[in-house]
Amino acid sequence: MDKDFKMVATTISGLEGVLADELRKLGAREVNEAIRSVYFRGDKGFMYKANIALRTAIRILKPIKKSKIFDEEDLYEAIQRVKWDKILDVDGTFAVDAVVYSRNFTTNSHYIALKSKDAIADYFMFKYKKRPNVDLKDPDIKIHIHIHKEWLTISLDSSGNSLHKRGYRSATNIAPINEVLAAGLVLLSGYKGEENFIDPMCGSGTLLIEATMIANNIPANINRKHFAFENWKDYDEDLYFIIQDSLLKKIRNSHFKIMGFDKAPSAVKKARQNIINANLEEFIGVHHVNFFNSKKEVFGKTTILFNPPYGERLNINVEEFYRSIGDTLKHGYPNSTAWLITSDISALKHVGLRTSKRVPIKNGDLDCRFVKYELYEGSKKQKKEVPN
Repeated sequence: MDKDFKMVATTISGLEGVLADELRKLGAREVNEAIRSVYFRGDKGFMYKANIALRTAIRILKPIKKSKIFDEEDLYEAIQRVKWDKILDVDGTFAVDAVVYSRNFTTNSHYIALKSKDAIADYFMFKYKKRPNVDLKDPDIKIHIHIHKEWLTISLDSSGNSLHKRGYRSATNIAPINEVLAAGLVLLSGYKGEENFIDPMCGSGTLLIEATMIANNIPANINRKHFAFENWKDYDEDLYFIIQDSLLKKIRNSHFKIMGFDKAPSAVKKARQNIINANLEEFIGVHHVNFFNSKKEVFGKTTILFNPPYGERLNINVEEFYRSIGDTLKHGYPNSTAWLITSDISALKHVGLRTSKRVPIKNGDLDCRFVKYELYEGSKKQKKEVPN
């Protein structure tokens, strides 16, 4: 039986709690939240499971060495003490990335990554008179260097490409929402597939696809072609397929409506293509509809969740645009819960509805709010606004 070891799942600022909850439900032990990351313990099989199933993780790192360091010489020596030939073949390829939060290192992260790369190459040169090649695009082994104050952590990246690259999105619009963020928003909304779901400004369909996978308990990265751990010397292919099969057996069927609208025919076409890529066309309907001319046409409780164009992408009056969102929700979508994310926080006052929840979250470099509106039947009063 494989031993448990410590791992780190990285994520988007604002989704740490969601990711920690995912990890606990998946069976992780000793789950602890940090900034844009969650620490946990599990065995090799759980590492495979985390990569396949987690919706809000960007990558899963396996720390292999922790050292106290104060300068570049300490960094070099600490990296040299790792038995790299047990991890990487001399004829293999590798890449290094680095994150540095330390006053002891005034150079940037890119420079630290280069110094770390030299230390690994020199290890092989000293021992074998030959060094492995660097391959930034598709390395056999990806190494992550993290320096926080005087602590160095060297980790192996088990994911490779960021886990937001699910493998289904071939067509995108301008500034498409990241898949990890999309899944995080759906989970934050509390949607579980037990009611209808509408994205009224669906763009290339990412929110619809992530919501559908949540509703049907489909593993987030089941469409991925490759994970970095498949290149590791201790990769257990039989174990991988056992884990994958166990996750596939837990897929369920949600029978509620999942629909997307967009006023742009090109967006509708792209969304439909991505939905086909994800093998979800039987679950999702996408329609060429202008949300502002729409009304609720499904029966029962409904979650409405959307990512409207932010101020910098609008060629129309922002005040008028957000007022129209509020009017359409208020008059056309009774017995629903609406959520939207925006970086144009001042524009929210023009919606004309009281928020019942506001969640700070990052979308790339943008500080955003993810806000909730309760839409009742008839003239029932709105809940009081929750301040920032």
